[in-house]
Amino acid sequence: MPQSESRANSSHADATAQNSGETTPLLASGRLLPTESSEPLLPAPSQTPPTRRSGTQSGRRRQRQQQNDRTLKVDRKWWSQRARYYVPIVGWLPNYSIGNFAVDVKAGFVVACLLVPQALSYSSLTHLPPEHGLYAALVPTLVYGLLGTSRHLSMGPEALISVLTGTLVKGQLKHFIAGSSPNTPSQEAIDRFSATVATAVGLVTGLFTFALGIFRLGFLDSMISESSLRGFISGTAIVILIGQARIVLGIPTTSDVVHSTPWNDLTYMVSHLRETHAMTAAISLGALALLRLIYATKAHFTRARWLQNIPDTLVVVVLATAISWAAELGEKHGVVIFGKVDGSLPRFQLPHVPSYGDTKDIVSSGITITMIGVVESVIVAREYASRNHYAVSSNRELVALGVSNAVGAAFGAYPAFGSLSRSKLNDRAQARSQMSGIVTAILVGISLLGVLPYLYHLPRGVLAAIIVDAVGSLLSATPGTIAFLFHVQAWSDLFLLLFICFCSVAASVETGILLAVIISLTMVIKRSNMPRIKLLGRSTENDNDFYPIDGAPPVPSRRMRRLSFDSASDSQEEAYEENMPRFRNVNQDSATSLSTNAQAQHVEGVLIVRIEEPLYFANAGQLHARLNRMEMYGDMRTHPSEAPRMNPTRAVVFDLIGMSGIDGSALEILINIVHEYNRRHVQVVFVRVCEDVRVRFKQAKMDSEGGQYDFSDIGSALAHLEQQLSSLTS
Repeated sequence: MPQSESRANSSHADATAQNSGETTPLLASGRLLPTESSEPLLPAPSQTPPTRRSGTQSGRRRQRQQQNDRTLKVDRKWWSQRARYYVPIVGWLPNYSIGNFAVDVKAGFVVACLLVPQALSYSSLTHLPPEHGLYAALVPTLVYGLLGTSRHLSMGPEALISVLTGTLVKGQLKHFIAGSSPNTPSQEAIDRFSATVATAVGLVTGLFTFALGIFRLGFLDSMISESSLRGFISGTAIVILIGQARIVLGIPTTSDVVHSTPWNDLTYMVSHLRETHAMTAAISLGALALLRLIYATKAHFTRARWLQNIPDTLVVVVLATAISWAAELGEKHGVVIFGKVDGSLPRFQLPHVPSYGDTKDIVSSGITITMIGVVESVIVAREYASRNHYAVSSNRELVALGVSNAVGAAFGAYPAFGSLSRSKLNDRAQARSQMSGIVTAILVGISLLGVLPYLYHLPRGVLAAIIVDAVGSLLSATPGTIAFLFHVQAWSDLFLLLFICFCSVAASVETGILLAVIISLTMVIKRSNMPRIKLLGRSTENDNDFYPIDGAPPVPSRRMRRLSFDSASDSQEEAYEENMPRFRNVNQDSATSLSTNAQAQHVEGVLIVRIEEPLYFANAGQLHARLNRMEMYGDMRTHPSEAPRMNPTRAVVFDLIGMSGIDGSALEILINIVHEYNRRHVQVVFVRVCEDVRVRFKQAKMDSEGGQYDFSDIGSALAHLEQQLSSLTS
């Protein structure tokens, strides 16, 4: 009962006891005890406790339990969402349609028929035993099937990555052989050392790629220019062709030739053409011709689906092995054959840097391999995701690629990335999910256990012919790129492509990729360091119109806007697109275009400068120098060796229509520029300042520093300056 009622009852009981002359026992607390003549006011100890207090406690317990259940449910939902995001198989496997399984199995089988011969072939580029090529095709492909977001990307060894790995292994072998002198290491020791180096660089590659994904640096795949990348790929393809041409022709080699530069390989091959092994050249060139014939037949009969699904590479391998076995090419004719290869599954072993190995070289090579592999893999993943109408995340792809290589390195694999040719085949086979990649990995594992013994008689020249055929696709795009650059007169890009290609062939592959990276980053830094500004002039037809002095179109195309904002945020680009078309001094809905009869003329004594991008520490540093050049010549196209042609500047108008932001360093530079102008008694005003920049100006007290920023258009600013200058003159 309520406390007021309880107290009232107690008082009534006391009064009754006093009036009747009876004594009522009390508790130590002063509360009444029940007597025989009175009804108990409190329940006896044996009776039920107060229901309201008990109900309140049980209600609180139920609320806490419900809250804990809701928290647990939210946690489970959060973890479930994160698991589906970072481990995609958790998301797509429960919803996997059994009807797609047959299609994925067929696609996995078709890709495996190409992957197994390629893996065996590419292992020769790495100077590793053939089984390591299959290890690189097995473990990374399986792990990517669990973590990858692309349904069509085919993981495994690639020619470009294999030759980079082989270049590292070849360089480390020099240290190993020199450190083992005067004793000559056995072939088994050389193979073991080479495998250790390859797995170490695989681990570095995996960790570096994983870090790029975790820190959301997927945008770095676009830091290498297309010309630099094409030049490097072309040069590397030529290097591969030179190295494999010796094997195709059967020209004998020595250890000095194996460890020499590509240019020395070429001169050696040309000088020893008379030592060509006729039977090796015949079987190898015949295999290459058969591959090209099958490709041409498929291209001609595009509607024959059964023909498109024929595994051409597997057909060539089977036929060459059968002919070699029947004709005993290895025993009777001296053809170098595949031989006996260990066909066991890989065992777990933590990668490490071997003795006589150079950690710095391994780490630098791992970073280089990561850059090349990531660019190709992400491009291929995006391409086929766009074709098949699903989305991939660059950062999640980097995580999947990194984990695949790190786990693969622990099982004897060298670096592996996505392949354009195999992904194209996977798409053509209509793969529906990542299950096709898992099937491919299972088939590669079966090949390791049961197929390798049957390849004993396969001529190694045929494997070299398969590599030559695959490398041809790397060079196929180069002539078109050169023709395009020549047609559009992009001489700097054309020179860059040819220069990097030449350096890759004449010096080394490492030199080529190093130059490609350095030159590309230098170009990025240079262009981001130059602020995008325009000098405006007044139209001869309308005093309220202002256009660039150099006659550039007032409305840039969407493509040019995108290229100009590679480093800007989406919000900055939207602000740029929203504001840039309005070059008129008056508000209007549509952009104006400069009439054929109108011209932009300088406003006497006034410099009108439009800043077309946000200013930050990198691009603001050159702002002062560019403004000085505009003051002297009035046109950025004028060479600085000419004499100044502009009258003294009395005022500067900064049109900030495209400047959606400014950082602290750039703001300090801009204030120093205003100070310099004020010291020279030059008026400075800012027009069309966005709200974010206006707040920064207010915080920095720009108006007290001499820069006024309350003008909404150029016309009002010029009117204000005219009054100021006329008053100063008078």
